[in-house]
Amino acid sequence: MSKVTMQDVADALGVSRVSVWKVFNGQPGVSNTLKNNVLETAAKLGYNGLTTITSLAENINKYKTVSLVVSRPDSSIFWTDIIHSIAKELATHNVNLMYTYIPSTYKDNFQLPDILTGDNIDGIIVLNLYDKHIIKRIARLDTPKLFLDTVPSITENMLDCDLMLIEGKISISEIVNDVIKKGCKRLGFIGDVHYARTNLERYYGYTDSLTRHNISFDSSICFTDTIGISSYQNRIFAFLDSITNMPDAFICVSDYVAQFVAMYVSKYPERFIKPIILTGFDGNKEYVNVADKITTANVNTRQLGRRLALQILYRMDYPNSPRETIYTHPEVSYLDSYFS
Repeated sequence: MSKVTMQDVADALGVSRVSVWKVFNGQPGVSNTLKNNVLETAAKLGYNGLTTITSLAENINKYKTVSLVVSRPDSSIFWTDIIHSIAKELATHNVNLMYTYIPSTYKDNFQLPDILTGDNIDGIIVLNLYDKHIIKRIARLDTPKLFLDTVPSITENMLDCDLMLIEGKISISEIVNDVIKKGCKRLGFIGDVHYARTNLERYYGYTDSLTRHNISFDSSICFTDTIGISSYQNRIFAFLDSITNMPDAFICVSDYVAQFVAMYVSKYPERFIKPIILTGFDGNKEYVNVADKITTANVNTRQLGRRLALQILYRMDYPNSPRETIYTHPEVSYLDSYFS
């Protein structure tokens, strides 16, 4: 009887010899189902080139893969730190992390990547994706899923999976309270509240705090419109140009937004009769004109990444347990935050 070859195993399954070779050599690019089929067929045919079929099969079943669905992952150190922490934590649990890049905006010809619709992955984490059409497509997948944030128009019932949010309503309320204690009476707000659920909740923290302090809401010093990814500076500068009487402070939805306000103050100091207070959110150190200069809510990106990893592991182990909405709370750091 002739020796059984890789080609014999491939022919028996109707797959390529390359696929069989990948399985025998532990290479990526082959689904767990096909891996198991290859090993079972090889054992039945009496393939002698692989002496550890049982051991390899155990390893295949032991190692799982999580797809990280992400748009613009390199747009900020904030996101890359979270991603690295996710990968590090998953690795300690013998789980591989696979990057799956998604466009930031939906187009008519959009199709989900094949990796998401096949049986190659065991879980999905979605980061930095804020297009409702793409989110809906991902939400319909059967694979266990976890979103970090979503758009305001997508509810938990529509997602029908786990959702993790960075708490912002209470944090911004605390920041506003501190600004009011400094003597500020007119407080503006800047941030696209249509972009993300977390942005909207931060805005609610701002408005609720004004109400508690009996401070009237002034729409002329609030900018909450939709802002395109590449038009932040132009839109914010145009809004600030439109203000005839500058407020005492601007509560910014993020440090990213605050940096543009700081740039405007530096460029047009004559428009500010007195120093203005700026606040932010995220604690992002890469925006040097506001880093360690403004009151902000510091998000621990390493802990957040670890928490995301642990949650998707739980969801993979218990896919039928009730879905969860989880808030992680940042720590507010208070500074004088005056700019002039």
